[in-house]
Amino acid sequence: MLVMRLANKVAIVTGGASGFGAATARRFVEEGAKVVIADMNLEAAQKVAESIGPSAIAVQVDVTKRVDVESAVAQAVSQFGGLDIYVNNAGYSHLNIPMLEVDESTFDRTFEVNVKAIYLAAQAAVPALRVSGKSAFITVCSTAGVRPRPGMTWYAGSKAAAISLSKGMALELAADGIRVNALCPVAGDTPMLARFLPGPDTAETRQKFIDSIPLSRLCKPEDVANAALYLASDEAAFITGIAMEVDGGRCV
Repeated sequence: MLVMRLANKVAIVTGGASGFGAATARRFVEEGAKVVIADMNLEAAQKVAESIGPSAIAVQVDVTKRVDVESAVAQAVSQFGGLDIYVNNAGYSHLNIPMLEVDESTFDRTFEVNVKAIYLAAQAAVPALRVSGKSAFITVCSTAGVRPRPGMTWYAGSKAAAISLSKGMALELAADGIRVNALCPVAGDTPMLARFLPGPDTAETRQKFIDSIPLSRLCKPEDVANAALYLASDEAAFITGIAMEVDGGRCV
């Protein structure tokens, strides 16, 4: 008999309307979970939920707004009976430009989405995750948080903060049975890719970036989804506080 790795689990995936988030939501449902797809783009989130089926619902969430995050948790509990997994996937980045050219509002937005959202998610989700008693909190960070590069200084800083926060949370929440881990993918073929490229989004620019990855390709949404599945499952029951690189060797 096939044993699903997330059977009877309930998850929230932020930024779940596209890219890494959508792939993660689909993978979780394939493994038996019920999933709340949380995204600012409600229409896109609804399309993903409809394509998945009755085990997924869509909610409109701005991860920088406390009331929105609290609403997502409340809907997970009311619709599916609890919360076992929170995937903090929504992210934002300035363009790949010199650090002094990033304006203050863009800097603020980068840290609000990539850092403050972790605080708000913890405030809203940890009480429900404690009830579960055997739960997982996963933040999708970036190789930039491990290996900064020119043009991405402030983004890299926000992701380094996210990694550090994940490690601190792992220590503080271990006694509650909440495992906290970070995923650090290299840039993927998602709507955000153009922001990371050191130049216009052309085939030549993409190839130069790909050439810097030992396994010679961009990160696929499925790569992140499979890594998130592992960290959310009982197979990773003794793993907490790590920053897993999903990068084809980029950070070696």
